[in-house]
Amino acid sequence: MGDLRSQLNDDLKSALRSGDKLRLSVVRLLSAVIKNREVEKRGPLSDAEVLQAIVASCKQRQESIEQFQQGGRADLVEKESAELSILRSYLPTPLTGEELRALIGQTIRDVQAASPKDMGKVMAALMPKVTGRADGKAVSALVREMLAAT
Repeated sequence: MGDLRSQLNDDLKSALRSGDKLRLSVVRLLSAVIKNREVEKRGPLSDAEVLQAIVASCKQRQESIEQFQQGGRADLVEKESAELSILRSYLPTPLTGEELRALIGQTIRDVQAASPKDMGKVMAALMPKVTGRADGKAVSALVREMLAAT
């Protein structure tokens, strides 16, 4: 059990004590998602896997926000946005564009990628480094762009 799990447990207890119902419900839901993943895996999750669960929950909230905006449900957009900000507080600080480009460039050199055909190798090496710190679609597009330029 890593730092993220203990932080979630601490936050759950403090939300219970303070009566913060929104944080309490978000942390409980996140704990349930993590518990389900542990059951599927048949063992405890690493911090990286817990991070993936948080990222997945963030994506769900983002998609819900878009759907509710299209449906004109401002009340639900506000609720999902509040939940999303709580979930994002558990993610590491996002990478800047420059940091991401530098990391991708280094990974391309590390795996000795020469063409866009090597994108799979680059992404496999890169994603564990950027999980929770950059959007996968943006990373993929940038890798494709940088590989095409080589």
